[in-house]
Amino acid sequence: MTAFTEDELIDALRTILADDAPGVRLGPGDDGALVDSDSGFEILTADVLIEGVHFDRALISPRDLGYKALTVNVSDVAAMGGRPKYGLVSLGISASVEMPWVMDLYAGLRDAAVRYGASVVGGDLSRSDAVVISVFLTGEVAKNRAVTRAGARPGDRVVVTGQLGGAAGGFLLGRATASEGTGLPDGEWARALLAAHARPVARVDEGEALAAAGASAMMDLSDGLAKDLRRLCRESEVGVRIDLPSVPVAPGLAELQTALKVDPIELALGGGEDYELLATLAPEVVGRAAARLDERFGTDLTDIGEITQERETIAVEAGGTERTLESKGWDHFAA
Repeated sequence: MTAFTEDELIDALRTILADDAPGVRLGPGDDGALVDSDSGFEILTADVLIEGVHFDRALISPRDLGYKALTVNVSDVAAMGGRPKYGLVSLGISASVEMPWVMDLYAGLRDAAVRYGASVVGGDLSRSDAVVISVFLTGEVAKNRAVTRAGARPGDRVVVTGQLGGAAGGFLLGRATASEGTGLPDGEWARALLAAHARPVARVDEGEALAAAGASAMMDLSDGLAKDLRRLCRESEVGVRIDLPSVPVAPGLAELQTALKVDPIELALGGGEDYELLATLAPEVVGRAAARLDERFGTDLTDIGEITQERETIAVEAGGTERTLESKGWDHFAA
């Protein structure tokens, strides 16, 4: 554990990295950077996955890992209302890695690129002590449709796509079965949780639809609802009240609670890697936006709270009891 958090380091780096160069409309601190292009804005984003930190080769197939590595970047583009275009993949491989494993990894990258209409056009290769996958991705968005984390307004409703906690549940399930040397539980719920972790969905169409509906702020949920919601509120200089019973919990977590004694709501709040979209909308458009996402994409959009003027993050329990929503979730430098 380091002496600083990921957010603290990002804040420090933002003080020395230039974001006022010609053509730069948004620099560090959001899901991606925005730079001018002939057709609007180009979105630039990058993510790195490191063996032993973000994945265990024994618990995920190389094809699923490649698919996930590109998809998490596509999710960043979706969170700004854009569509992905071109990717560069840099790969560090250890001496224990065989060529078929690398080929399967790139097959997964190709699978994700085909699904989301992107192209992997190059990158770099190197020897490394552990497997390191670094993806840089570009996207595009019209200037009047780009959404950042900084536009939420008091009175806006807070909405999320899909269900939360499934990816964390799948990770816990896979690790438990591997450590115990037993087979996976027989059930659709188990397969759904494992898929949520290994093959996340980037909400590209939904991001475009929410931007068109007038989303005032948006980001993807990579590090957990509680932590990412605080980040959105900090960038927008607002507070929030969340209705905990309204938070959409992945269905399979009820069965996982019985099997592993985990708390579904805690996984939904702090599990991370769901890659659903968190957005803020004017109250009068929430119903129309929810109907549109359901009709066009079969995706749920759930109203979970309200943006407030006070700079506080409050969770409201089922009985009306209020408490501060703790900033639980993934932190690269606190794990």
